[in-house]
Amino acid sequence: MVDRSQVVLYSGGHRGTEAEFGRQAERWGVREVTLSFEGHAMERDRNARQLTEEELRQGDVSMEIVSRHMGREYHQADRIRRVLQSIFHMVVPAYHVFAVGWIQPDATIKGGTGWGVELAKFFNRPVTVFDQGRNQWFTWAEGRWEPDEPTIPEQTIAATGTRELTEEGRQAIEDLFTRSFGPPA
Repeated sequence: MVDRSQVVLYSGGHRGTEAEFGRQAERWGVREVTLSFEGHAMERDRNARQLTEEELRQGDVSMEIVSRHMGREYHQADRIRRVLQSIFHMVVPAYHVFAVGWIQPDATIKGGTGWGVELAKFFNRPVTVFDQGRNQWFTWAEGRWEPDEPTIPEQTIAATGTRELTEEGRQAIEDLFTRSFGPPA
């Protein structure tokens, strides 16, 4: 079993995936850092740390580059820019990134979650996604998504994902913590 005292979870506390990872982290006694910014609506604000304007700028990237890389257009670019900047601060300290969403035919992940996954790949972080369409975990390996039964490493992790978490997605997160740490603390 993994020593949960060595694990720190970074997330944005959004409704759905991030809030559920936070609830499970608290249940298992895993340290949690919830990143926020001015105007950010969070469901879960345990151990919240508000990013400064300077910190947010460190994670800035052209929306044109994001759109081109992800193969889609982002409407309300100013609103999503802050979310993408904060995702940068979740991924950078993480050893492993976990996400919940939908893997699309082009191997990207649907929505803003996709940017967190792409950043993880860019920074050579292990990245694992629970695909709610197939109800299965997949890990990025050798340029493709491979089915997996992941565990949380004894390292810092980041969690991001859809706000539309299904019951299967919620159960997958709970099962991930059980596989990694055994029964709750």
